[in-house]
Amino acid sequence: MSDVLTKEQRHLNMSHIRGKDTRPEEIVRKYLFSKGYRYRKNDSRYPGKPDIVLPKYHTVIFVHGCFWHRHPGCRYATTPATNRDFWQKKFDQNVARDRKVQSQLKAEGWNVIVVWECEISRKAEREERLQRLENEIRTASTGRESKKDEDE
Repeated sequence: MSDVLTKEQRHLNMSHIRGKDTRPEEIVRKYLFSKGYRYRKNDSRYPGKPDIVLPKYHTVIFVHGCFWHRHPGCRYATTPATNRDFWQKKFDQNVARDRKVQSQLKAEGWNVIVVWECEISRKAEREERLQRLENEIRTASTGRESKKDEDE
């Protein structure tokens, strides 16, 4: 099936896809702020410029779109029918970059959490995922504190 848009129209559409301050990121940030968490956004001092950095909890959060970051088993992680080789290469590079960045951050002692867009897109599932996120942050924080106590 060929594209119904011209090359110029497709380019214009794709150029408007935001890389930061997306709606899913806003949902996560708003929730965290309402629970008293303070964070930094898209901090370039860290590998991969995490969407949310919680320095106090030594935690970084990536809010990934299922399409661009290839959420395994997700119905939104589809591959366009046209120019499949281009898209597959692009997706493979995205996934490889994500793995590398997460490994770097973990090696530096950061707790890395990934929130997938599909996990928070529907209200019915959103609250549960956001509560799990808060638990992950707290668990990572208490784990760091007990490790710190062991080191002393």
